[in-house]
Amino acid sequence: MPSAHHQMELEIPIHRAWNFVKDMNNWAPLVPGYSGHKQLNDRQSTWTFTGEAGFVQKTVQLRLDIKEWAEPTRVMFTLKGMDENISGDGYFQADALSEKSIKMTGYLQISAGGFTGPMINPILKTLLPKTMKRFTESVAYNMMKRQTAEAVNI
Repeated sequence: MPSAHHQMELEIPIHRAWNFVKDMNNWAPLVPGYSGHKQLNDRQSTWTFTGEAGFVQKTVQLRLDIKEWAEPTRVMFTLKGMDENISGDGYFQADALSEKSIKMTGYLQISAGGFTGPMINPILKTLLPKTMKRFTESVAYNMMKRQTAEAVNI
């Protein structure tokens, strides 16, 4: 199953990181290829992505289920294709390095099944590391931006 993770150290207290990731509306739009999401309840949502696989552009809808909200360190989730034979899981994890810094890890494992799976999984294996790096860095940037804005408003 194709998987990837990306880690970063950030100068942000763990509670501020949690305040950002505890609301999926903050990080859903940051996923590369994002075109929309709808929150069904506090643990379920549907997400729509548009991406390219070679020269083919495809729109995919996934259902995201939050499996664990572990304040202030971890959000774990599963993904299931609504129209496609796709499934996976992932998490965000923040580990406090000090009162003012964390190590943040983003992880995603996703696999295509069915007839097209053997063709799509090698593409996912190539694309996933770049996608996770961009996504994790975007979450980190937006966390830091929010922290700066909050500091200015204090």
